[in-house]
Amino acid sequence: MAVIVVTGRGGAGKTTTTANLSTYLAMREYRVLTVDGDLYLPNLGFHFGLDTVKYTLHSVLKNPDIDPEWAIYKHPETGVHVMPGSTRLQDVLGISPKKLVDLLEGLKYKFGIIFVDSPTGIPFDTLPTFEIANYQLIVVEIERSPIYSFETMVENEIEKLKVLGERYNLNIGVVLNKVRESADVVEKIANAVEDDLDVPVIGWVPFDYRVPESINAGIPIIKYAPKSDAAMAFQEAGEVLEGWIFG
Repeated sequence: MAVIVVTGRGGAGKTTTTANLSTYLAMREYRVLTVDGDLYLPNLGFHFGLDTVKYTLHSVLKNPDIDPEWAIYKHPETGVHVMPGSTRLQDVLGISPKKLVDLLEGLKYKFGIIFVDSPTGIPFDTLPTFEIANYQLIVVEIERSPIYSFETMVENEIEKLKVLGERYNLNIGVVLNKVRESADVVEKIANAVEDDLDVPVIGWVPFDYRVPESINAGIPIIKYAPKSDAAMAFQEAGEVLEGWIFG
C-alpha cells in the first residue's frame, strides 16, 4: 500500500503531515516506511532527526551495489521506518526519478504502508511512483483571507493536483493544514471541497507554534507533544486515514 503526499504551494506543511500521519499508523503497530521523494530539496530527515546519516535514498539511487535496507532507519521514538534523502548537492545531481519506482517496488511487500513525501507543485520527482501508488493526499494550507476568494483558490489548487491522482486511478483525500480560521469557516471550506470536487477532507490541523519546536527536536508533534492542538488534530486525521485505507 503506497500513499503519495503532495501540495501545490511551499510551506503548506506537507512533510509535517507526512511525518505525523506515518507516526500515527506506526503507533497503531502498522509497519510503516516513509520515503523522502523530494529528490532535489529533501527535508524529511529533519523531521525525524536523520539529517546526518551515512546512507540515504540518494545513495541507493546512485549506487546499485548499496542495499536499500542500509538507508532505512527505524526512528526510536515513533517506530516509523524512514528513508531520508541527502541534502548534499553532489548527491542530488544526476538522480533518476524512474529508479525510485523500482526501489519502491522492491520494498512495498516488506511494509504495510509506504508514504512518499513529494516535492511542491507538480511532483515530477515522484510522478513515476503514481503508477504503483494507491492513495494521494493533497495538503492545503488555510490562510486568513476573504472567504470566497480563498475557497476558489483552495478548489483550484486541489483540482489541479486531483487530475494527477485521477489519471492513475488513485483514491484522493485532502488535509487542511495550518488552520487559523474558526471551526465554522473551516467546515464551510471542507464542505465546499467535498461537494464541488467530490474529494473527502480527512482532517484539518490548526496552526500550532509547537510544531516547529517538534521539528527541531526531530520528533513529530503527535509524539513530541501529544496533548497539543496540532497533535490531537493529526491523531483524528490519522484515525480517518486508517479507516479509509484499512477499513
